[in-house]
Amino acid sequence: MELTKRENQIMQIIWQLKKAVIRDIVDQFPSPQPHYNTVASLVKILVKKRVLQSELIGITHQYSPTQDFEEYREEHIEEIKEKFFDNSFSKMMVHFAKTEKMTDQEREELIKIIKSTSPES
Repeated sequence: MELTKRENQIMQIIWQLKKAVIRDIVDQFPSPQPHYNTVASLVKILVKKRVLQSELIGITHQYSPTQDFEEYREEHIEEIKEKFFDNSFSKMMVHFAKTEKMTDQEREELIKIIKSTSPES
């Protein structure tokens, strides 16, 4: 599921906090902070998208992610691999190796990782 830039910012905050009320989320934004009602509206959208769940604590709703960040990231990396790289991990890595400005040390580290996880080793 695609998230807007602002929805993603909210999710990053909630993943970090684990559980949060709207005021907690607003307080985590740098200045100028978004309006409370704006964040509340976006959180409601995230609940509808089933990315967040809501729990009523007294008279306040507390929100938590429906999956942890690593699961979310993994799901979307798979989506990107399928959609843009013919479901090929190597094509995806070649793309990033060509387009990212990697240092020699980063390249060497990547090669070591690939060699250490290859079936021949």
